[in-house]
Amino acid sequence: MTDGICDSRFKAVRDALEANVDSGEELGASIALDVDGETVVDIWGGWRDPERTKPWERDTIVNVWSTTKTVTALAVLMLASRGDIDLYAPVSRYWPEFAAQGKEHVEVRHLMSHTSGVSGLDQPATIEDLYDWEKSTSRMAAQEPWWEPGTASGYHALNFGHLLGEVVRRVTGKTLKSFVAEEIAGPLGADFQIGADASATERIAPVIPPPPLPFDFASMDPASPMVRTFTGPLVDATYANTAAWRAADIGAANGHANARSVARVLSTLSLANPKFVSAEAVESVFEVQADGVDLVLGVPLRFGIGYGLAKPETIPYIPDGRVCFWGGWGGSLILMDLERRVTLAYMMNKMSPGVIGSTGAETYLLAAYAAMGIDLR
Repeated sequence: MTDGICDSRFKAVRDALEANVDSGEELGASIALDVDGETVVDIWGGWRDPERTKPWERDTIVNVWSTTKTVTALAVLMLASRGDIDLYAPVSRYWPEFAAQGKEHVEVRHLMSHTSGVSGLDQPATIEDLYDWEKSTSRMAAQEPWWEPGTASGYHALNFGHLLGEVVRRVTGKTLKSFVAEEIAGPLGADFQIGADASATERIAPVIPPPPLPFDFASMDPASPMVRTFTGPLVDATYANTAAWRAADIGAANGHANARSVARVLSTLSLANPKFVSAEAVESVFEVQADGVDLVLGVPLRFGIGYGLAKPETIPYIPDGRVCFWGGWGGSLILMDLERRVTLAYMMNKMSPGVIGSTGAETYLLAAYAAMGIDLR
C-alpha cells in the first residue's frame, strides 16, 4: 500500500505505484504531481532497504543523481533573473581562469546545455577529486575542451554542478550547496539538499545499483568524449551510499530529496514564479542549444538552456510543447509543463538499467496525463 494524498482523478497513478512495489519493479519510491499550484498527488510506498525492514516514509529522502542538475540550473536562472549573470556572457567574465586553453569564448549557456567541451576531468581522475572543490574546479579551468564548444552536446555527467557552481560562487560568494539551501530550499520549505547533512542519515534510502552501463570502455576509443567523461572519474553507484559522497558539493549528482521536495522546487519554473525566475529567464529554457546525438550518451538529445527538451525518438513519452525535463541515473524524473502548469516528480531507490528514462517514469507520467484527458501514447 501507499501513503499520502491522491486526488481521486489520479487513482491510476497510485495504482501503478502499488503494482510496481508489489511486483518488485520498485523497492521504494515517491511521486508528486502539482497542477496549477495545487498538490494533487503526494504519495510514497515500499521500502528504504533491500531487506524490506524499513518502510519508505513521508520524510524519506534518496540520492537523486542527475535530477540534481535541474536545481543547479534553476540557481543560475535565478541569478540571471536578478541581472547578476548573463547567460550569453563568457564564463571567464565571472571565472577568469576558465579562459585557459582556448575556452575564452565558452559562454555560461554552453555550461548549462552540456556544449562547453569540458564534460569531465582529464586523467588521472578519481572520485576523491570531485570531493575537493578547489582542486577539481581548478583542473577544469585549466583543461582544453574535448570538442569545439557550442557545436554539440556532450553530457556533463558529474561536473555540471562544479562548472556552474563555481560561477555561482564567484558571483555570490556562496557555494552552490549554500546557495541552494539558503535561497531555494529554505524559502520554499523544500526538503532538498545538495549532499546530505549527517542529521539526515537515518532517513536516507540507500540506492540499489542497476546493472552495469551498456558500454565496453576497453573496446572504445579512449580519446572519445564518451570514454573520457565516464572515466573522468569512473563512478560506482554505491558511492552514493557513503558519508564522503553525501558530504560533498556535487551539483550534478548528489542532491538528496523526495518527489515532494523536487516538485516544490521546480514548480517555480512550471508556474513561472516571478519571485524566483523572470519571464526572460523562463523563455531562455526553450532556446535550443543542441539537437543531435549527444557525444557522451550516444543518443539523440535536445537541450535548451539548463534542461532537456522533448526528443520523441529517444524518450517518446515526454510531451511536446513548452515542456522541459530531466532525470537521474536509474530512472528518476522531474518534468515541468508550462503550457498546462504541471509539475511531476518521481524519485526512487532501486535504480533501473540504462542511462536515459525508465519504465517507472513512463508509467507514472502516462497515467498522470491520461487522468488529465491527455493521451501521450
